Amino acid sequence: MTSTRPPATVTVRGLTKSYADRQVLRGIDLDIPAGSVLALLGPNGAGKTTTVQILSSLVAADSGTARLAGHDLTREPDAVRGLIGVTGQFAAVDNLLSAEENLMLMADLHHLPRHEGRRRTAGLLDRFDLAEAARRPAATYSGGMRRKLDLAMTLVGDPRVIFLDEPTTGLDPRSRRTMWEIIRSLVADDGVTVLLTTQYLEEADRLADRVAVLDGGRIVAEGTAEELKRLVPGGHIALRFTDAAALDLAAACFPDPRRDDGELTLQIPSDGTVPTLRAVLDLLDGAGVTPAALSQHSPDLDDVFLTLTGHRRQETHR
Repeated sequence: MTSTRPPATVTVRGLTKSYADRQVLRGIDLDIPAGSVLALLGPNGAGKTTTVQILSSLVAADSGTARLAGHDLTREPDAVRGLIGVTGQFAAVDNLLSAEENLMLMADLHHLPRHEGRRRTAGLLDRFDLAEAARRPAATYSGGMRRKLDLAMTLVGDPRVIFLDEPTTGLDPRSRRTMWEIIRSLVADDGVTVLLTTQYLEEADRLADRVAVLDGGRIVAEGTAEELKRLVPGGHIALRFTDAAALDLAAACFPDPRRDDGELTLQIPSDGTVPTLRAVLDLLDGAGVTPAALSQHSPDLDDVFLTLTGHRRQETHR
């Protein structure tokens, strides 16, 4: 069910929002190129869901601007609603209806002609591997099936921008990976633009073209996952040797290496680049010593999350 509608960009400038005396968003800027995924990371209460609610026109911002596919969110809310889809933290599925009925209901809400609604429903049931269960009540579905149906319902209107607010919370690892495959296909095959909020760091690493870290209502860092990882210290090359003599020779090649005599290992600080690895190997070769094992260790998004926000990541519902 590939769409012919053009892809859409999302541009946000200076977005703010307060509730009573609590300032949730303090002037955030976001840019999501057409046909890409931006993952918005942040601890509980950082403002992720509020951002999605504002951009999907459910809540009004106090100040700032947002443009989606060239449409101003404040001046053209109907045009914006016509090109977006939202999948929230909780599946918006009617348990008394079947998958087919849920999808047809969404087609009616989008005022699609009956034949077009049936066509899109059949295509989405096939795409999301729900055809065999199409006429069973949704109450009988597993969590993974309900989330797939929820996302399929979002696609009935052929959105160009999709907001996914923690879409895999509570799913088992297999169902989560299935959702990842579906999201990737939406971007690669349909050119959909996605804003994904998540607390699963692996999810952001796997899906996002760029990652923005939101903390205290502000964007504290943005870039590709690899760029953000390079902001965090702790990368190193681990070397293991067969005997203490080789360990001594190797240790003498480096200033202040982290040494473990019991394990016969050295840790050499590294930025993870090939030139740094080559330089380490050249020094060892010059000293006439060869490690028994070598491995590179780089910071991951867990380390980025902890360093930039001061919070340990939480893989629980907010």
